[in-house]
Amino acid sequence: MSGTPERPVHTQLSPAREPTPPITERHPDPTAEGGPRAGGGSPKGTGSRKGTGPYPGTGSGTGAPSRADATPRAGAHPTHPRTAAELRDYRAAFRAAQLAMAVVDQDGVVVAANDALGTLFGTDAGSLREQAAADLVDLASDGRTWHAYREVLRGRRSRFRCTRRLKHPDGRSLWAEITVSPVPDSRRVLLSIADISDRRELQARLRHLQMHDPVTRLPNRTLFFERLSAALEAAAQEDEGPKIRSSYESYGLGGTGRIGLCYLDLDGFKAVNDTLGHRVGDRLLAAVAARLTECADSDGYTRSGGHLVARLGGDEFAILVEDSTGTEQLADLAQSVLCALQQPFDLAGQRLSVSASIGVVERGARGTTATGLMQAADTTLYWAKADGKARWTLFDPERNAHRMTRQALSSTLRPAVERGEFALEYQPLVGMADGVVRGVEALVRWNHPQFGSLAPNRFIGIAEEDGSIVELGRWVLRTACTQARQWQKDHPRERPLFVSVNVAVRQVWDSDLVADVAGILAETGLAPHLLQLELTESAVMGSAGRPLQALQALSDMGVRIAIDDFGTGYSNLAYLSRLPVSVLKLDGSFVRGFQDEAHANPADELIVEALVQLAHRLGLTVTAECVETSGQATRLRRIGCDTGQGWLYSRAVAPDRIAELIGVAPLRV
Repeated sequence: MSGTPERPVHTQLSPAREPTPPITERHPDPTAEGGPRAGGGSPKGTGSRKGTGPYPGTGSGTGAPSRADATPRAGAHPTHPRTAAELRDYRAAFRAAQLAMAVVDQDGVVVAANDALGTLFGTDAGSLREQAAADLVDLASDGRTWHAYREVLRGRRSRFRCTRRLKHPDGRSLWAEITVSPVPDSRRVLLSIADISDRRELQARLRHLQMHDPVTRLPNRTLFFERLSAALEAAAQEDEGPKIRSSYESYGLGGTGRIGLCYLDLDGFKAVNDTLGHRVGDRLLAAVAARLTECADSDGYTRSGGHLVARLGGDEFAILVEDSTGTEQLADLAQSVLCALQQPFDLAGQRLSVSASIGVVERGARGTTATGLMQAADTTLYWAKADGKARWTLFDPERNAHRMTRQALSSTLRPAVERGEFALEYQPLVGMADGVVRGVEALVRWNHPQFGSLAPNRFIGIAEEDGSIVELGRWVLRTACTQARQWQKDHPRERPLFVSVNVAVRQVWDSDLVADVAGILAETGLAPHLLQLELTESAVMGSAGRPLQALQALSDMGVRIAIDDFGTGYSNLAYLSRLPVSVLKLDGSFVRGFQDEAHANPADELIVEALVQLAHRLGLTVTAECVETSGQATRLRRIGCDTGQGWLYSRAVAPDRIAELIGVAPLRV
């Protein structure tokens, strides 16, 4: 154990002082070749030395100071010679002191020891004379401590203190605080040993309380992260390359350089606290902790012992697997935990059943940080919850990359509108009967500086969640109307194209859509009947209150309302007749059933035909999406669809490509 040396004293040599005689060291200089002797000890004394007495200021016990002892130590202030009475008092206090002490000469040899020191080592105080002090208290076990001790002996340091674990004669170990300080007016030093075992035990108990959860007795978050950091460091060192093989490896307990973590929380634990009280909740947590510990212990042991089970807070627990052998080990452990927790708990007359969701992470330790590992575990736990709870989920880097991308898009979406990173492309809506382009659907693209061109399905959902869809939707509406009006100006003799713009339901709730549309139409000069607003079937069906009022006001204004993705499961045909709707856009899943002309399903055609007939009887027009083959177009034309949209006619293209289609020959297929 390294010592704790105090600040060195810078001494000044008096001009009148005699040169200090050379010091004969009995211990090797750690800075010289060889350092402290192997084994940590220092050589014993060489017997009694003439001219020196056991106490400061005495020579051979006569009470008269010798020439050598009368020479002041470096940094010592000259004082008056001690009287015989004072010296007798010092000797009496030294012998009777309860603190174990020894006087040590400049060579590190004990010249006097009191009875407390003899008792500490289970021997007579006199027998400790002529022994090397460093051997008694293990001061030569490490270079730093040994060097600091020698500096005090040489008079170059005022004091030195360190902590050592010593063996008591009765077999028990004790912690001792060792202090070495110069004796005034002498070249000797005083070595004192204080038993601090009680203090260390109290510190250990306080640390245990600080590092453990009072409810479950498991390690808490602080101790968990301390152990996790140490495990990552040790595992990373194992992964660096061949090392000197330890005794563990000879028994098959070598490190793998990998680490695993099961991060879990209980499903519905809050309901237990709310209905049965926190006392029952605490008992449940303690019972869960016991089962987790049993699962961890049964999974095996590593060089660090069993897997660490910790309570991180609330109903969150973690099982740390050091030197993991792979994802299979972690998966087996997670499955055993699920099975263990599914067994009912009997708690003071209460029989409770709980489940848990577990995030599992297993990876190499190199390049992994405690923060990164916990973030991955937390993300995976969220996936387990989102996937249905009562299950474990393994960390998936690809899925996480998608989540990170989504987060990056979310954080940059709002300023992207201001930076002009969005653009519109347009896909033709073609009359099924004559093949003439009647209108276009505006489709927004995000030209992201990092991810390239992004389709709407990559960011519209994010925009709806964070509310930026309102600003983005307003920009799309203004840009599309401006472009439609420009086509009309550029081709005044041709039938003008209508433009269809998608509208999210949040735009209806979070903004005054009616005022926005009216203002943009007035600003661009586009006629209302040349604007079509598309809302999804789930947003339109069952609309009431403000959304229904907005749709009615837009319809009264002359704007056409279309239901997008019609037929995907939300249809309320009885309600359809009361909505201000002009167009039904059949979902592409119906049209895809027409692709296989050789093995056509009559039921698909029958359903589409029924929907078309129903819409026509209600005064609505029908647009078929995802038209990709001429066979589909022929059958849809025969059924009576009004317009079609799909790759058969054109993909979504830039505005100038649409301008080329205005006034050209019909797109018959």
